[in-house]
Amino acid sequence: MLEITATELKERMEAGEDFDLIDVRNPDEFAFAKIDGATLIPFGEVMSRADEFENGKDTVVMCRSGVRSARVIEFLEGSGHDGKLFNLVGGILAWSDQVDPTIPKY
Repeated sequence: MLEITATELKERMEAGEDFDLIDVRNPDEFAFAKIDGATLIPFGEVMSRADEFENGKDTVVMCRSGVRSARVIEFLEGSGHDGKLFNLVGGILAWSDQVDPTIPKY
């Protein structure tokens, strides 16, 4: 599984690279703490919304700590998704620690 750190993600964002950032946490988690530009597809809806993960495009998948996002990536890879899928190591917690300390932790 490909991984990306919070600082690497920030660098890619600042460079204007074209990729999708998908947050698989619950709506209440997303409302409490999020990365600007992320699209919410809650974990429980991933199977029914898998077509929203664009084939052939780099996609960073994130959650609170990296566990749910890893499971989503395993599912997508197993279902034939052909774009590069990156797991945000440490999730929103790492983003808060390494990039933006104004993002609240929970």
